[in-house]
Amino acid sequence: QVQLVESGGGLVQPGGSLRLSCTASGLILKDFHMSWFRQAQGKERELVASIENYGIGTSHVASVRGRFVISRDNAKNTLYLQMNSLKPEDSAVYYCGAVRRWSDRLIMNAYDYWGLGTQVTVSS
Repeated sequence: QVQLVESGGGLVQPGGSLRLSCTASGLILKDFHMSWFRQAQGKERELVASIENYGIGTSHVASVRGRFVISRDNAKNTLYLQMNSLKPEDSAVYYCGAVRRWSDRLIMNAYDYWGLGTQVTVSS
């Protein structure tokens, strides 16, 4: 059974940092390109960052570029998202997803697997 389990979320003050993890079981992580998405209350789920299966290529949306960094450790079957200089508008449930084709990373319906999410709240 395939599982993606996110962890590392929580409550943090503006300007603070968090590191999210997504641990995979039941699949070989290097077979998939991986992404982090987020969904704020009352809004649609949006792509935050993606990383190619061997970690050579990454992409980050403009709103997080320079503050967030996506990375992966295939030996540990784990995906990461380092989030720095957090803002209240970063508050959301963060999800990791696994997709087979890099060109499909923008298409939510193309993802093969999803985690259940971890809540990030940025507030003073």
